[in-house]
Amino acid sequence: MIWENNPDIAHIVCDNQRRVIRKLLDDHREERRPYVFCTNTMRTIEKLNRILVPVTMLEEEVYKAEICTYLARKTGAHIVLLLANDYGSRAKKNMQRIITHIESVAQRTNQPIQYEQHLAIKDSFSVYKEATQRQRDFGHQLLVMTASRDYGLDDLIFGAPEQHVIQHSAVPVMLINPREDLFSLCD
Repeated sequence: MIWENNPDIAHIVCDNQRRVIRKLLDDHREERRPYVFCTNTMRTIEKLNRILVPVTMLEEEVYKAEICTYLARKTGAHIVLLLANDYGSRAKKNMQRIITHIESVAQRTNQPIQYEQHLAIKDSFSVYKEATQRQRDFGHQLLVMTASRDYGLDDLIFGAPEQHVIQHSAVPVMLINPREDLFSLCD
């Protein structure tokens, strides 16, 4: 798999237990690299064919474009963009910026990068939950998610959204921490 033995992407394997996942998420809050969570309840994949990328209204969502194009170029995977069904236009602008990045990288490298767009039923606050529930619909082997910027009181009591996604996902989850000094992948 592309992320195994890759210094650009951290790989975390753990049991699917609430406390274990929460501890590992806390330990990796300052991580600059993208990191992939694999739990003992997730199915193993031999080849990365499809990457699901939910797109929300948050400005840091655009960084997912770099990660996805990198993975798509290295594995030949198909990118599935899931646009949050928001009232405003910020998620749509983020989606357009991601598509622009994908197309510019494909043009610059002369490598075709396949992608498709879908509109989610839920908004930016629930699109990740929908992504885990609709895993059979999209047939993806990896879910790319932005970690929470800050934990609020509800996240401390009930758990962060990424914790719930990792616990309920049937496929590995790649997390990207929203930081100004994010790590850039090298080719």
